[in-house]
Amino acid sequence: MAATLIPSTLSQKDRDFVWHPFTQMKSARTAIPIVRAKGAYLYAQDGTQFLDAISSWWVNLHGHCHPYIAEKIKAQVDILEHVIFADFTHEPAVDLAAQLLSLLPGMSKIFYSDNGSTAVETAIKMAFQYWHNQSSVKTKVVCFKQSYHGDTFGAMSVAGKNEFNRPFWKYLFQVESIDIPIIGREEESLSQLLSILKEGDTAFFIFEPLILGSGGMIIYPPEGLNRLIQCCREHRVLTIADEVMTGFGRTGTLFACDQLDQKPDLICLSKGLTGGFLPLGATVCTEEIFNAFLSNHLHHALLHGHTYTANPLACSSALASLDLLLEKKCTLQRERIAASHQAFCKKWHSHPKLKRLSSLGTILALEYAAENSSYFQSMRDRLYHFFLNRGVLLRPLGNVLYVLPPYCIQQEELNFIYEQITFTFEGYL
Repeated sequence: MAATLIPSTLSQKDRDFVWHPFTQMKSARTAIPIVRAKGAYLYAQDGTQFLDAISSWWVNLHGHCHPYIAEKIKAQVDILEHVIFADFTHEPAVDLAAQLLSLLPGMSKIFYSDNGSTAVETAIKMAFQYWHNQSSVKTKVVCFKQSYHGDTFGAMSVAGKNEFNRPFWKYLFQVESIDIPIIGREEESLSQLLSILKEGDTAFFIFEPLILGSGGMIIYPPEGLNRLIQCCREHRVLTIADEVMTGFGRTGTLFACDQLDQKPDLICLSKGLTGGFLPLGATVCTEEIFNAFLSNHLHHALLHGHTYTANPLACSSALASLDLLLEKKCTLQRERIAASHQAFCKKWHSHPKLKRLSSLGTILALEYAAENSSYFQSMRDRLYHFFLNRGVLLRPLGNVLYVLPPYCIQQEELNFIYEQITFTFEGYL
């Protein structure tokens, strides 16, 4: 069903009172009031339905308002809604930590936060203080070019200077960036890293494993990343895997790091952690990292936290989402989505309108041929409106389009998305 754009009372109130993220409010279209959701669909106030092909910014794993997760949250509400997490604990937080660690071999402890940016921020502080606690002066950071790790200041800094954070460049700390080890560029990437590490002042290397997200959905193989991590280990440099987007089955395995031979020292999780129900972040670390903070002095502790750290409702939601994720049914659904994406790529990869077309697990990414590839490419608005007017929520990154659906999506719904994409190849845009 096509979207109608007649402003409602709610839309007008939104325009009067609300400031939306990643939006130029002067030129933005009237916000569409969503009144309910179910499965892969969002339902607007006027009855229009939208197929949520990006899992509402990558968070929704199993479909909107999944009854199993909802029931677990409802049960927790009557028991314990929140408690300070300094000097106190509770069963959902402990059970979730144990469950996550069982899925991440080599990791030892979980530190909870509120979202992806704060999970990264926590990892940054852990990595810097790891060296500080050992009286080692290491202050430099290495990241990939075109990377994105969040919008708080530390998370912005460790992505390097880019167009997302231009107003804040003079406030960001020192970062060196290297090329992504895409096929054919592995040696160049490794050489760049080695030239930085030989100075001996690098604290950590942070990366999005196997695919850059907001930087353009650029997919790269694990072999080159393995060599970079091994190089860091040889030079006593910590490694941080930002799995905020890639975690919980998005790349085919439960975690992207499962496809690596070399494991990181810290892993950042959020997005799909609670199945899209509640905000929650987690920073996972090795025993070596944790032990570096143990001391008879308080100033060696990680003096960091968040008001809603380990919120019991969020932890209960995450436990329920993991239950669903680990079912054979979900594995088969993810495999079906991955196979469908691969078939679409095989059929259309050589189309002249495309610069690249590839997939990784349940993520499909295509880059339209354009004079300049950028998040700010004007094609973005045309693509966004084209799909939205056909009842599909896709949010392009400039001239890069991606499909990242909830695992409950049916084959006919995937086919509908693919059909709308092919219309853009044939001049409908």
